[in-house]
Amino acid sequence: MDQDISFCTTSDGVMIAYATLGEGPPLVYVTGWPGHLQLELDTEHSREFIRALSEGVRLIRYDMRGSGLSDTDVSDLTLDRFVLDLAAVIDEVGPPVNLLSLGFLAGPIAITYAAQFPERVSLLILSTAYLRGADLFDEERARALIAFIRTSGFPVDITTIEEGTEKQYRGVAQIQKESAPKEAQAQVAEAMLGADVTELAAKISMPALVIHGRQDSVIPFSQGRELASTLPNAKFVPFEGMSSAPWRYQDLIVGEIKGFLGVDVATRKTTATSDIRTVLFTDIVGHTEMMQRLGDAKGRDVLREHERITREALAEHGGDEVKTMGDGFMASFGSVTKAVECAIALQRAFAERESDEPLSVRVGINAGEPIEEDGDLFGATVILASRIAAKAEGGEILVADTVRGLCSGKGFLFADRGEFVAKGFEDPVRVYEVRWSE
Repeated sequence: MDQDISFCTTSDGVMIAYATLGEGPPLVYVTGWPGHLQLELDTEHSREFIRALSEGVRLIRYDMRGSGLSDTDVSDLTLDRFVLDLAAVIDEVGPPVNLLSLGFLAGPIAITYAAQFPERVSLLILSTAYLRGADLFDEERARALIAFIRTSGFPVDITTIEEGTEKQYRGVAQIQKESAPKEAQAQVAEAMLGADVTELAAKISMPALVIHGRQDSVIPFSQGRELASTLPNAKFVPFEGMSSAPWRYQDLIVGEIKGFLGVDVATRKTTATSDIRTVLFTDIVGHTEMMQRLGDAKGRDVLREHERITREALAEHGGDEVKTMGDGFMASFGSVTKAVECAIALQRAFAERESDEPLSVRVGINAGEPIEEDGDLFGATVILASRIAAKAEGGEILVADTVRGLCSGKGFLFADRGEFVAKGFEDPVRVYEVRWSE
């Protein structure tokens, strides 16, 4: 999945980076929080959400001022200035456009622009949006939040993390950390808490869709309901869940968006592979801690070496790189033997690597008939491979019982690691450790 990155300049002279992906009616995506166009595409959960959003539309994403690939040496980070960023992007791609906002300051930015330039917006979609930032937190808590962000960055509340999604939330935190300085994050939070678009929302003339989760812990459900009642021509879609974590409810949210836009993606190419594929996942243990300890530049050097070693092993053993998630890879093989040989070669290469910064990598392998779509693989085979990788320790290779059976007589040494019930699967799965050290 490739994106075209371009640049435009706002009326006050700030350079804004924007990316275009897909074909169809233009959908401009406002995130309302410091982001990074490339890091988001390199991170598994956000990449999949972006891919789904881009089907049937020309998706335009951009980095707001102060973050990502846009100008970061900017001091005036206020709602009015962020509206200038959106205006510059829409001027560049050509109005009218459909406008999508997802969380944080995105709603006020989109509402302000749509009210000021109604002829430039055909449809308005607001997910996890609100009218008044002052209603989100009381004054004392708001001050404490801003102070925390200035010293530590935007917090990820681990008490709200659903089992099995910890890596996704840590991915969000990593993107936020690398996208903008803490001071910029704090100024965006100040703009968010100080926003009041009540009067502007009442003037919105185009059809609007408001999506909001009943259990959202960031923007209360009551805020979404009040927003929908204020907009003159709005459709309200409540659902059970947290709309501030859209990747967790991707099918529902993307389905509502595409339905509102009138985009038919039912004809997209989705086929079951006709033969057995072996799916391999890798993951660096302690990736987040390593990046925090080394810093962005040195940490990225280590990641580049990890990528080089992995890609060389894949090429040598006939593996196809499906995608990289920044701290790991997903690959597929036509031969289960080649997949296990590649995993062993990987672990030996990482163990023999001479460096002050060791790389501890876990590997999980499963085999089956996955679903293939636009060069990516999906389905139970892929999910189980990922779950098995997550069970491994650093330096280990774990495989499904299916893989062990297909490798019978090939000379590999396996150790029974017992059964576990993988999330999303009813029956327990027996896994085996591949003994690779000589």
